Amino acid sequence: MSDTKEKNLNPLAIFAGFIPWIVFAIVASRLAADGVAWSALLAAAIGVVFIVYNRRTGGPTQMDIYSVVLFGVIAVVGFIGDHAVDDWLYQWGRPLVGVILGLTLLATSPVRPFTAEYAKRSTPREFWDSPLFRRINLVLSAAWGVVITLIGVSSVLVTVFDAHPTGTDSAHLVDFFLNWAIPIVLIVWMVHFTNSYPDRARDRYLAGQTAV
Repeated sequence: MSDTKEKNLNPLAIFAGFIPWIVFAIVASRLAADGVAWSALLAAAIGVVFIVYNRRTGGPTQMDIYSVVLFGVIAVVGFIGDHAVDDWLYQWGRPLVGVILGLTLLATSPVRPFTAEYAKRSTPREFWDSPLFRRINLVLSAAWGVVITLIGVSSVLVTVFDAHPTGTDSAHLVDFFLNWAIPIVLIVWMVHFTNSYPDRARDRYLAGQTAV
């Protein structure tokens, strides 16, 4: 069989891996400082559920493990810490989780691209070791890592600028731009890139094969 028959990766499969992180961000922002530990505990519990579920479909993913470990640590620190610790976790720990996740995905992409775990669910085993499959997932994993890091940095800047929403003033607009506009644009672009890049990479691979 040809080395070019891998199926494109479904972005929704990747998005599901981010559910604990999304839940944490939303719930923590609503509950404020006193609720960060509870938000992290909820996110870690969702990660555990994913681990149990994914054991039936090939084993837990890196995203599942990252969710349980990081949010488990945040939950423990939040519950044993005092109000000052809770306030730090809300102001800095909450936005920094995106930076930590993004840099982790970026650092591991050359050796263990996380998107490959999702791609293998729809790609025959015979293609898993192909140069094209590895190249596609390296690029996609690195791109997701960069995007998630940028989203995390945008969230950190909200704290740096003390731009939490208080109405229709400039701080509220900065919060909207950094916490909503930029992440939405980046995620939409990343979904498009996840859909389109495999075909472009496959076309370049075929062109190279033909030239040879």
